[in-house]
Amino acid sequence: MIQTLNTQLSSSMAWRGALYMILAGITFAIINAITFTITAVMGFKPQSDTFWQYAIALIFSLPFLWKYGAKALQTKHPMQHIIRVVLSALGLQAFVMSLANGVAVWHVVALTMTAPFFVLIGAKIFLGENVPFSRWIAAAIGFVGALIVVKPWSAEFSIYWLLPIVAALLWGASSLYTKSLTNDEAPETVTAWLLLLLTPINAALSGVAGFEVPTWSILQLLIIGGVLVYAAQYFLTKSYASAPANFVQPFDDLKLISNVLVYGIWFGYWPEGAIWFGLAMIMAGSSYLLWSERKKA
Repeated sequence: MIQTLNTQLSSSMAWRGALYMILAGITFAIINAITFTITAVMGFKPQSDTFWQYAIALIFSLPFLWKYGAKALQTKHPMQHIIRVVLSALGLQAFVMSLANGVAVWHVVALTMTAPFFVLIGAKIFLGENVPFSRWIAAAIGFVGALIVVKPWSAEFSIYWLLPIVAALLWGASSLYTKSLTNDEAPETVTAWLLLLLTPINAALSGVAGFEVPTWSILQLLIIGGVLVYAAQYFLTKSYASAPANFVQPFDDLKLISNVLVYGIWFGYWPEGAIWFGLAMIMAGSSYLLWSERKKA
């Protein structure tokens, strides 16, 4: 009887974790639409947008930093933390710059979903992990899907369409550092270093590009975006606290559907023709890699 109750509780917590991951994806989709509006529509510099949104999110994260204090910052690998956050910040800049140059939100998100493929390659090369042939096939399917979405052979092709792939490369490298750090560092330490370093790094990048002070109309959207960034991070934390990461991570791929719907409803622009097939291939390849990682774990 007790074992049955424990099994039911474990199952309930696992699906609660999946729900939090889906909520995080929906929240990030709304953030992406806000970022597109601020940068591509209202003309605010992407570097400044990134700084202000994450600075506002940092303010809402202060209770977390206060709770764990200086203890969370104790680490044996400070340089790895710095490199990881720099890679993450540069990936974020590439992501936002693609939005600022009018690339559709779902296009950007779909291509950043190629990050697991780069993690796969990096895990083989740098971490020496054994990668089954089936996972290479899944990665190849995802890359072909990315080519269909980007359409480099099309007259409409723009160099800005490649920025999400740059973001995926940088975030894939950042994920490898995260994977390495979590072998002997607490999750609170990894999170605390990210929160404290991301804003000053974004400030430096914004300064290089020419720091911009928002107007009141843009500031209102930035505040909403910053609050939502904090909310999305909260949903992610609750997701990982409710269930094992290898169970909830595949539900992160549903963010592609969220972004297609939010962007389509917000701006009235939907994917057309073969692009739907490309999106499906990316989602299938990424989902298989995540589910196979869960099975291995």
